[in-house]
Amino acid sequence: MDWVWPLYKDYVLKELRRFDRENPTHDEIQQTFVQIMSESTVTVLVQEPWQNAVRFKGLAKYDAGNMMPLLNEPENFLLEHFGGGKFKLNFHQGLNFIATKNFKPEGDPKWKDMPDIGY
Repeated sequence: MDWVWPLYKDYVLKELRRFDRENPTHDEIQQTFVQIMSESTVTVLVQEPWQNAVRFKGLAKYDAGNMMPLLNEPENFLLEHFGGGKFKLNFHQGLNFIATKNFKPEGDPKWKDMPDIGY
């Protein structure tokens, strides 16, 4: 899960500055990161061909209580649940966008017949 902190770092520090914490301690940073993670969601999108372009199809949305298997082994999780493809993970805290990360596991695309959850 070491890959998650770099995605959140700027957002966490910005949140601390919002509360006048220009030089936060390591503990304050860690506590804020944990708090934001507990309020986060991650949306799984897949790139699919559409007409003469591409679009992103929403496959799943996980809240903090359900996202750990995805965060621990993203490539394996995506391959097991959705198959191969070009995936985008979008992280949010409420309506606030935090970051996105792309993955491209190789395999048969199980996601083709899955419904679009909208996002």
